[in-house]
Amino acid sequence: MSLDAVRAEISKVDSEIIRLIAERQKLAGRIARIKIAHSLPVHDGERANNVLESVYEQATERRIDAVSVRKIFEILIAMSEERQRECSGDGNLP
Repeated sequence: MSLDAVRAEISKVDSEIIRLIAERQKLAGRIARIKIAHSLPVHDGERANNVLESVYEQATERRIDAVSVRKIFEILIAMSEERQRECSGDGNLP
């Protein structure tokens, strides 16, 4: 396989990652509505920790850099919380 062909495959994977991030953000909006209805805070430390532990373990099992994967998911969680704040009308408040 040529370099260009492999890069084209990576571009397809990148597009799929973006699609999945957009889907995750959409779900964060749905979570916001549920949290608002039940007067729950945006930040759920226990849930965040569970997600981070899970992705770390999954990355380890797949033999990829678990520390970097954890960092990526820290960003994704922050994005989700920001989306929830936007939906609840709190803007950028912590």
